[in-house]
Parts: sequence; C-alpha cells; structure tokens
Amino acid sequence: MKPRTRIQQEVARLSKRLPKLTATQKAYAFLHCFKHYAIKRADGTNICTECGHSWKSDHDLADTLCGCTCPHCGMQLEALRTRNSVLKDNEYFSIVTTCKQYQVIRFFFVKSRYKAGQTAEYSIYEVVQRWISPEGTTTTVARLRGMFTLYYDLWAEHSDMEVRKQNKLRAYDISPVCTYPRQRFIPELKRNGFKGDFHNILPYDLFTAILSDSRAETLLKAGQYAMLRHYIRSSFNMERYWASVKICIRNGYTISDGSMWQDTIDLLRHFGKDTNNPKYVCPSDLKAEHDKLVAKRDLQREREQTEQQRVKAIEDEKDYLKAKGIFFGLVFSDNLIRVKVIESVKEMVEEGRMMHHCVGDYHRRKNSLILSATIDGKRIETVEVSLKTFEIVQSRGVCNRNTEYHNRIISLVNSNVNLIRERMKAA
Repeated sequence: MKPRTRIQQEVARLSKRLPKLTATQKAYAFLHCFKHYAIKRADGTNICTECGHSWKSDHDLADTLCGCTCPHCGMQLEALRTRNSVLKDNEYFSIVTTCKQYQVIRFFFVKSRYKAGQTAEYSIYEVVQRWISPEGTTTTVARLRGMFTLYYDLWAEHSDMEVRKQNKLRAYDISPVCTYPRQRFIPELKRNGFKGDFHNILPYDLFTAILSDSRAETLLKAGQYAMLRHYIRSSFNMERYWASVKICIRNGYTISDGSMWQDTIDLLRHFGKDTNNPKYVCPSDLKAEHDKLVAKRDLQREREQTEQQRVKAIEDEKDYLKAKGIFFGLVFSDNLIRVKVIESVKEMVEEGRMMHHCVGDYHRRKNSLILSATIDGKRIETVEVSLKTFEIVQSRGVCNRNTEYHNRIISLVNSNVNLIRERMKAA
C-alpha cells in the first residue's frame, strides 16, 4: 500500500536504509535454525548433510544416542535413519535492532535443502519488519503473502517490502526459531524496565505492551514475570485485579502462576473475601490455596442444586450452544492423544470435577474455547485457547499439574489451531 501518514512515510524511507544481512549473520542463521544430521544407512555408512562427506563408523549405537562429528567439516550431527536422499526445511530467523527512534524487529525466512552426498544448500530473505515507536504504536513492512487460511509461510519472495495495512494480523507475529545474539534496543525500553530478558514472551508483544501500557511496565519492573506473561497472552481486564496486584508488589510477593492467581482472586470474590488483604491475595502456597477454594466452591455447588439452578443450567446450556456450537464436533489427534471441544456445560463441570481444577465455570468465558485432551478415553489435560489471539492460554492436568504429555498436547493444539479459526470464519 502507499504510505499515507507521516510515520508510515518515515518508516518506508528508513526501511530502505536498513543494512543487508552480513555473512556472519547468515552463517549464524544457517547453523542455528536447523538440525544438522548424519544420515545413517543400513550398511553402516554415515552421510553428512552439511558437506556431503560419507564415512563408516565403528560406534553405531553411540552415534545414534549421542550424535557424531563429521570428520571432514567438523559439524556436530544428529543421527537420522532414513531412506530419503533429499531433506527440506523452513524456519524463521530474527534480528532485533533500532533505526532512528524506532525499535525494529526483522524477520527472515530461511530455507534448507540437504541431498545425500552433496553440500547443503541454504537461502534466506527478509519477509517482515515490525517498527515500534517509543509510544508503542506499530507500523508493519512486509512482502506480499499468499491468502490461504491454513498457511502463513507462502511469502512472495520477489515482491517488494512495503507498508502493509494488517498490523494486527497474527501472520506477522512470528515466533522465530533463533534470534541473532547481538541486539540493540531503544532507550525507552530500558527506561520502562527491559533488561534484555524476554521472559518467554514474543519480543513484539513485550515491547508494545511495556511501551503503551503502564500496568505492563509496572509488572516488568516489579519482577512479576508470570503475571506479565498471563496479562499479555490472555488480554483480560486488568482493572479488576490491579488493586490486588499492587498489594502483592507492596508486600514483596511474587505471583508464580498468573492464570492460577487470577482464578484465586475470582474465587475469593465469589466467597466475599477481602481481595485487598495480603492474607488472601499473597498465599504462601498458591496452588494449595487455589485448590482449597475450588473444592469449597464445588461443595457449595453440590449443596445448591435447586430447581432454580437447574433451570439456570438449561439456560446456560442454550447460551453455551449458541456461543460455542460452531466448534462442536471439532476433534484432532496424533494417533495417541485425542483433543476435542467440550460440548456442554455439564461436560465442562464434569471435566473440572474429575481433573480437580476450576474449569467448571469456564463456559461463561466469551473469548475462550475449552478442549479436553485424552488418551484412550482417560482425561489427561484441559486446554484453554483464546478466540482473540488463537494462542493457548493454559493447559492443565489433574490438580493443575503438567503431565508428561504437556508439550506434546501444546504442539498438537498449535498445529491444528487453524481449524478453530476456520470454524469462526465459516460462522
């Protein structure tokens, strides 16, 4: 698009002045973006995917377990048993830098092609730039992208880097596999508490939050990283909890789990407790206090099964069907774990009761979709996905503990989140 505002025109001009990647930066991207393999053949031959060198190894089992080193190029390799002769992969690489008064995050699309017996082939080109002003406003410069709902990597390599309209498009909020270690930051970020650690938050999300939101800035400066992460990812109304957060900060209490602490505050309000009292909002054992309140609320629910509540439950079922019915029937699996959308309020309550956590009343959350992960019909974890950002807000096992399948469940849901997006678009 043609730059219209003064800032867009300035960014378009400055974008052309950004330096090209150096040979050192390219080498870093090629080395750290991909796994480098020794292809192991049945006859005991190892083939280095980096230089194409072949050799016989006398330590086949050790190579498989611990990896090996190519005797020709010295590359550290992981063993890969495959009959394929050609391996391809794509990843993202980023550079965090500054230009004039702007904080700039540059994203590069990196491709690799390995063919047995040949030197590895790499290519890299820039696809997105996020220009963040000292006030936290953003201008996006990017190449054209194929308009497919299921794929975000269809960049038109030879299109121009131009200012784009879709500043809020999640395709531009890339999570790179690696970032160049030499980084530069505008002084406003350092002023607002940033010291070089992203605390498992995407740099773009963190920078825009602490530059535009005084509460995010305060959380960062106070060392409340878990609460900051939850605040940025969940987009909830912090105004309802800010007084309690300040109580925690004044009393030197660090919130260890933002989502669990928020649920605890909601439960305290439910029971009429004073959420400005450090005794309640700064529990020494957050999980134990949370579980106690959940058990108390569940017991209260069991005692209040009146006709009026049954009528209300019917209304809730109708409201839940109306709000989330478009997602009913959505199931995905990786041949071990099966993840499905919870399709009724009754099922939601049962999920909370069996898993001993507080998902039972999450049917009222307008911008959340709740899914249940099972193995052979046994509940493993409950997953909450934001319908605004399409990111996982939380995934909890029994008593809010992570299971051994936690990362696998997260990966499975992330790889199928576009199915949720498609249901919303089709509605």
